Amino acid sequence: MAIDNKSLGIISSPLKNKKLYLATQISLRVLAVAFTLAAALLMISSKETKVLYSISVDSKYSYSPAFKFLAYANFVAFGFSILSLIVAFGLGKREVNSTNYFYLFLHDLIMNVLLMAACAATTAVGYIGKYGNSHTGWIAICDHFPKFCNRVTTAATMSYLGFIVYFILTIISAKQSRQIGA
Repeated sequence: MAIDNKSLGIISSPLKNKKLYLATQISLRVLAVAFTLAAALLMISSKETKVLYSISVDSKYSYSPAFKFLAYANFVAFGFSILSLIVAFGLGKREVNSTNYFYLFLHDLIMNVLLMAACAATTAVGYIGKYGNSHTGWIAICDHFPKFCNRVTTAATMSYLGFIVYFILTIISAKQSRQIGA
């Protein structure tokens, strides 16, 4: 005995699917905006000054190219997230066009790769900052600059969350682009 969706009262219309897709896109893009902005602002505000052996020593995000890359990458992702949010709103008012969804997929993929690269660079430098490297003579600084390291860690975490959101968006956009093109 086969049970169809209509007998259960489940409506599976293209309009309902489009609304669900649009709501998911907008929700995830709002999260991407929040995570990338938080990561960028946390990183650029990461600084701490300590007096070690009667010498004032600063620790700032701008001293590390990897930390600057994370801040700039998140600002870029934030800006493009705002633009893609506007595009996502516009997709709800237009006819379904696979080209628009493909461009959205490319955007999501590029933002995904950008954030992944920034997160990887920051994680590598952050690991050295936290644990040092005895083979090369690099000492850990996080025991001397805990506030700085905590802010960098939080910024990296926010950036990783932005990366995860863009990874999900990339998968959803690829699926949607493929369904419309078929």
